[in-house]
Amino acid sequence: MKFSLAALALGVLAKASPVPEARGHDKRLLFTQTQHIPFEYTSTFNIIATPDQVVGTDNVATGGLPNAKGIFNFGLNSKEDIICYNITLLGFRGNYQSLALTATHIHEGVKGKAGPPRIVFANPVGDDRRRNSVGCVKGPFLTGILTDGVDTGTGFTVKKIEDNPTNFFADSHSSLAVPGAVRGQLDRGSRKGSIIDVHISI
Repeated sequence: MKFSLAALALGVLAKASPVPEARGHDKRLLFTQTQHIPFEYTSTFNIIATPDQVVGTDNVATGGLPNAKGIFNFGLNSKEDIICYNITLLGFRGNYQSLALTATHIHEGVKGKAGPPRIVFANPVGDDRRRNSVGCVKGPFLTGILTDGVDTGTGFTVKKIEDNPTNFFADSHSSLAVPGAVRGQLDRGSRKGSIIDVHISI
C-alpha cells in the first residue's frame, strides 16, 4: 500500500496530543487546519523496529514481543515544529500499556539505552496481524510523563531530532511486553531540503 505523507500533512495536524478517536477526552484532536501548499519536509526517517532492540529502564535487553515488527515512517518540518507519521505494527499482541498518553512514542536515548519519551503518537489500530496509524503532531509536545514535575515533552522540538537523530528511538509498548514490544533506533535519515511528496510502501 502506498501512502503520501505530504497529502496527510495538508489535512490533519494534531497539536500536543494526537488521539482523534477520544473526542471527549484530553487525548483528542485539538484542531484541524489546511496548510500552505506545498508542504515541506526538512527530513524524513524510515525505521524498522524489532523486539531484540528493546531494553528496560536498567538498560538490559528484554527481548520485546517475539515475532512482532514495527515500521515507523516520519516526515519532519523543523521550521514549523511538525512531525508526520505512518506507523505499522505487525504481529503486535496484547493491549497497549504505558504510563504516557499513548503507548507509541519517540524516546530520547542512544542505542542500547533507555530514555524518556519526547513525542507520543496515536496507537496503531487493527488486529494481531497488522495495525496502522497515520497523522501529524505539532509542538508544543506533551507526553503525560513527569520528571521532577515537568512533562518530558516540555520544550522539546523536532529540530532536536534533526540535530542528532541517532540519539532517538521509536517504540510501542504492549501489556505482554511493557518495557517495549518493538524498538527502532533512528538513523541519519534523508535531508534533501524541500520534499514535496513522500510515498511510503508498506
